[in-house]
Amino acid sequence: MSDLLIGHQNEASEGPQRTLLPRTPMTRRPPLPRGSEHLAALKPDSCVRSLALRGPWSWMPALEEALRKIITTLAVKNEEIQNFIYALKQMLQNVEANSVKVQEDLEGEFQTLYSLLDELKENMLMKIKQARPSRTYELQAAKQIKDSVTMAPAFRLSLKAKVSDNMSHLMVDFAQERCMLQALKFLPVPSAPEIDMAESLVADNCVTLVWKMPDEDSKIDHYVLEYRKTNFEGPPRVKEDQPWMVIEGIKQTEYTLSGLKFDMKYMNFRVKACNKAVAGEFSEPVTLETRAFMFRLDAGTCHQNLRVEELSVEWDAMGGKVQDIKAREKDSKGRTASPVNSPARCVQSPKRMPSARGGRDRFTAESYTVLGDTLIDGADHYWEVKYDRDSKAFGVGVAYRSLGKFDQLGKTSASWCLHLNNWLQVSFTAKHNNKAKVLDVPVPDCIGVYCNFHEGFLSFYNAKTKQLLHTFKAKFTQPVLPAFMVWCGSFHVYSGLQVPSSVKSLQKRNSTTSSSNASLT
Repeated sequence: MSDLLIGHQNEASEGPQRTLLPRTPMTRRPPLPRGSEHLAALKPDSCVRSLALRGPWSWMPALEEALRKIITTLAVKNEEIQNFIYALKQMLQNVEANSVKVQEDLEGEFQTLYSLLDELKENMLMKIKQARPSRTYELQAAKQIKDSVTMAPAFRLSLKAKVSDNMSHLMVDFAQERCMLQALKFLPVPSAPEIDMAESLVADNCVTLVWKMPDEDSKIDHYVLEYRKTNFEGPPRVKEDQPWMVIEGIKQTEYTLSGLKFDMKYMNFRVKACNKAVAGEFSEPVTLETRAFMFRLDAGTCHQNLRVEELSVEWDAMGGKVQDIKAREKDSKGRTASPVNSPARCVQSPKRMPSARGGRDRFTAESYTVLGDTLIDGADHYWEVKYDRDSKAFGVGVAYRSLGKFDQLGKTSASWCLHLNNWLQVSFTAKHNNKAKVLDVPVPDCIGVYCNFHEGFLSFYNAKTKQLLHTFKAKFTQPVLPAFMVWCGSFHVYSGLQVPSSVKSLQKRNSTTSSSNASLT
């Protein structure tokens, strides 16, 4: 029957009439996609039941999140496997190359030993051959004068040959050498050193690496240190863009790399021990953080009279004019050579098109300024600048990104700087908000700049002696940028520097005292 009998009552019987209702098909929940059964392992059973009660597809977001995590894990594992396979291939190639080299070296050593033995053999045989005729001649000479000698009355009592037939003094005992040759074995390979992370130090753009040997080995001759820069934290990767730099001939179990430029976030290190003949395995590579303030100069917004090449800036009196001429030539090439639009009649206006980059225009007029391209919004930043002593004017400091394109450093509330004027009257001043303070200190060739955004400190130092030149105590209302200006001169910026330890100590003492220039802040 296609209908379901809800109630059955005889037509003749008394009571209410029951009706027959049609059968309603039961709705089945759509099956879960294949592979979603792991949700029960990710969530408690109650969560799975609650997902089912909320609707047939309510488990989709959780499933998508779970699949996303699985895909991420698989991608990471895939990269690890690829790196491992690459390392195995490299090891196979190294095994082939090293085995051939070791075999050639061993054959060369034995050939040298054979040559030495042959040479020694020839020398000894030559001595024996030279001794035999000499003794034979002496004995024959004694035999020839025997009759004359025996006739002499003084020699009748006894006769004895002066030359002996004994050749034992030319005998050689190789017993000791034979034992040494029989005991000859391959030279033991030095163990891999262990880098001591607790004793290693990164400071003042120097890295001091300390290591130790797991076992005492008196046959170690020297160590080889390798390092490279990277932007990846954690264990060193097999594939890296930067090559390993090698330092050989290290005699101690520590080494200091000095004068480094930290233009990347981390550095990888590894070291191996070497004896007179062979090198051991590298230590487990380690990664050290090399945090420093790295920035470049924004050539797109600097004054057109400043020629920027990486971190060097030079004043160019023809800079703007040359660019205007090139712009006019480019514009004239796009026009038709009609009498109206001919170059003879159409003279271009020397207006400069503002170059918008990073939300600001190019500096112009007498604002011979160039900014850095990295904002400062945290603590402890340091950089240095070396300028040409023949520059007529030079300035260094910080400024807001909103510094106007006509504004000169130190003449508005948006910039702080030290300014050197060699034009007409020499002066060395600290400037801010159009106020200046003359500094009674020697002007250094290289100036170090320290900026702590959170505490509001901007300090200037003699980069060589670390003498404090001046300190601004300010309340920065927005991130600042390194700022420079030069007129009729040049300068070079050094970035990627850590805050020197001496500067940190001076800043701690300076933070406990009042600012030396409150009138400028």
